[in-house]
Formats: sequence, C-alpha cells, structure tokens
Amino acid sequence: MIRTRRLAALLFLVGLASCGSREVLQPYPASGDSGVSFAGTWQLRGDRRLVERRIADAIRDTDGVRDGIRLEPGGRPANVRRGNGRVRGGFVHVFFENGEQLKITQTDAGIFVSFDRAVVEEYRFGENREIRVGQATAQRVSGWDGADYVIETLDRNGMKLTERYQLADDGQVLTRRVSFRAKNGDVVPVTIMYRRQ
Repeated sequence: MIRTRRLAALLFLVGLASCGSREVLQPYPASGDSGVSFAGTWQLRGDRRLVERRIADAIRDTDGVRDGIRLEPGGRPANVRRGNGRVRGGFVHVFFENGEQLKITQTDAGIFVSFDRAVVEEYRFGENREIRVGQATAQRVSGWDGADYVIETLDRNGMKLTERYQLADDGQVLTRRVSFRAKNGDVVPVTIMYRRQ
C-alpha cells in the first residue's frame, strides 16, 4: 500500500515536471526601428512551385509525421491525421500562409498581409496571444527585432514556425525568412523573396 502511494506520488511529480518544461514564447517589442514600412504590393521572385516544394519538404522534415503531407488547393499544407482523427506530430504549419503576391498594409498598431487576395493575416505589434484554426490552437507572438518584423507560432506539440520580414535594396526587395522547427530542435529554413510592384 505504501509502495503504491509512493509510486503514485512519483508519477504525479514527474507529470508536473513535464508540464513545466513546455516552451513558452517571449513577446517582441511593440515598437521598432521607426521609418520601416513593409506597406505595398509584393510579387514573388522565382518559381512558385519550387517555393511550395521547399515549404512542403520543410514541414515534412519537422512535423514529426513521416508519411508525408497533403497540400490543399493553392499549395497550403494540410495537416496529416491518423485513423482516429487525432493530430500526430506538430501542426503549426496549418497557421502558415503563402502566396505569389503579398499586399501588406501597415498601421500604427500592426501589419495586415493579404496572400493572393484570398487570406488576410493580422499581426499586431507586440502581440502575445492564442490563435486558432479549427480545433488547432497555438501561441503567437510578433513584433520588432530592430528593422525586422518577426512572427513566431508555437503549437502544443513543440513545433515552431518563425517568420522574419526584412527589406533590402532600398526597400524594393522583401525577404521573408521562414523556418520550421521540430520538437527535437531540428530547424529547416526557407527563404522567399518578393519584389515591390
């Protein structure tokens, strides 16, 4: 009886310790390098199919599911599910959007990105909130890192998506550095370049 209680207490403490080790994203500053504006219409440089293939490979290599992924119409990755309908591995990729053309509107409070005029994402400066797509939830933080705008999304399974927007060539080139990080720490980066229209 005493041994059973000790075992139960030990299992309880191990459970508490594992809950405490879950990563939490740290917020970014709400204000950054004044004068930086991503506002405008941006056109993808390069082959869209090649970019989509790199994104799909990055997701496959980091989501913890080894039987591949499906792409929804427009190239957006769909989550991989098993027979019981539960998500296996990471699912942060369901929060990822991409497009051949980005239209970015920037206000004093945030950035709005329209992907191919189909989906608009809002990123508030200094945000730290829970986001949801269907039943999938994740923590999102976004804000300024100097002149760069950074968005991080972390799912419950430890898969992390980081997007970093940067301007170059006197504001005529937008670089979007995207990285998918697996729960085990492996990171696969993808760089997407756009030119101002």
